[in-house]
Amino acid sequence: MCSACPALRLSRAFWLGEPGRLPVLAVIFFFFGLSASAQHFNGAKALDYTREFVSIGPRWPTSPNHVKAESFLREHLKHDQIEEDTFMANTPIGPVNMRNFIVRFPGKKDGVIVLATHYETNYWLKNLNFVGANDGGATTGLLLALADHFREQVARTKQLEGCSVWLVFFDGEEAIQSWSQSDSTYGSRHLAAKWGRDGTLQRIRAFILADMIGDKDLDIQHETNSTDWLVSTVRQAASKFGYAKYFFQRDEPVEDDHLAFVNRGVPSIDLIDLNYGPNNSYHHTAQDTLDKVSPRSLTIDGDVILETIRLVSQR
Repeated sequence: MCSACPALRLSRAFWLGEPGRLPVLAVIFFFFGLSASAQHFNGAKALDYTREFVSIGPRWPTSPNHVKAESFLREHLKHDQIEEDTFMANTPIGPVNMRNFIVRFPGKKDGVIVLATHYETNYWLKNLNFVGANDGGATTGLLLALADHFREQVARTKQLEGCSVWLVFFDGEEAIQSWSQSDSTYGSRHLAAKWGRDGTLQRIRAFILADMIGDKDLDIQHETNSTDWLVSTVRQAASKFGYAKYFFQRDEPVEDDHLAFVNRGVPSIDLIDLNYGPNNSYHHTAQDTLDKVSPRSLTIDGDVILETIRLVSQR
């Protein structure tokens, strides 16, 4: 054995138990393990935020709980660059005040990557105890935990390493009465039009929508309206962590908040799992509860989104 070789000395200490050597090696392995785990997104924290948010209860537009949901977001994002984008939506029940929240984290590179979700529940389910734990709740928790991640980085380095990242919490994704192009996605249609008028859309490198991806049985479909190169980028990000089996095993078009951006030429992707419960039986029912949401799934979501941001910033 070469006495000058540290790796061989450590190996000998481990296998032969040299006095005084094994504890040091154990410490090395312990801290190596901590370092490796620290590279993963904190899905448990995202679940904590989800739990707090869902405890508000059903949060359909015009309800007192919707006001509480707005206050919840405002309180948790008060130290960030937050904009409240208020507008009046023309709905089947008449004009309804709605409110998007936009949070901006500056980056060193030109361009913006938008991460979005919706946060309200369905007006037409207001007589059902529909809390939307996975549908609106989990992805709100996910984005709040991502906000923690970006906030910490900006506190250290003043700017994110890549592009600026904007988090958007949309109001009014759900239909008020019955889903149609005019009765749905109120917040995203409003904001896409507004950003189209003021030139903001030209700055957006990628729009990433997260919807219903806290499900314990994670199965994120290939939403076929999404931009091909962005789908490929997400697939590459998922493969890095060994998560390929959770992504794009089936193809399906979905009408969702990304379409207002797709239709204006913005590279966009909808990360959505519409296989929620047996035969999608939990979707839009009182069974959409917190026990169906998994910190493991939220960790997978966060890992892949953060890696996708890194890859898009490098393009």
